[in-house]
Amino acid sequence: MRKNSIKNTRVNTEVQRTLAEIIRGDIKDPRISPLTSVVAVEVAPDLKHCKVYVSVLGDEEAGRDTLAGLKSAEGFIKNRLAKIINLRNTPELHFLLDGSIAYGVDMSRKIDEVVKEMDERGEA
Repeated sequence: MRKNSIKNTRVNTEVQRTLAEIIRGDIKDPRISPLTSVVAVEVAPDLKHCKVYVSVLGDEEAGRDTLAGLKSAEGFIKNRLAKIINLRNTPELHFLLDGSIAYGVDMSRKIDEVVKEMDERGEA
């Protein structure tokens, strides 16, 4: 895996912040869940492509609907991104569902259940 340069890290951070603002405030698609967050962004060094990892709090269907809404609004999002951020090239956006937050919540719930069972048995 290639180490990110300082420039690439700054571009990733700025694109992530801007995309979060666009998704939260500018898109009116009812398929996109209001509990959608941009977890990470990976912009290619040549600024041609961008992987956008989004997390949706809710069930699997809400995630699929949100992903479909984001893909259909891709042109609008890219246009807004180009107006807000001055880059040499505006990257093509590829939205991917990230399940890390849901996984973390699930693991935390399981740990709490085990601790509760241990307390009930007096093993703590």
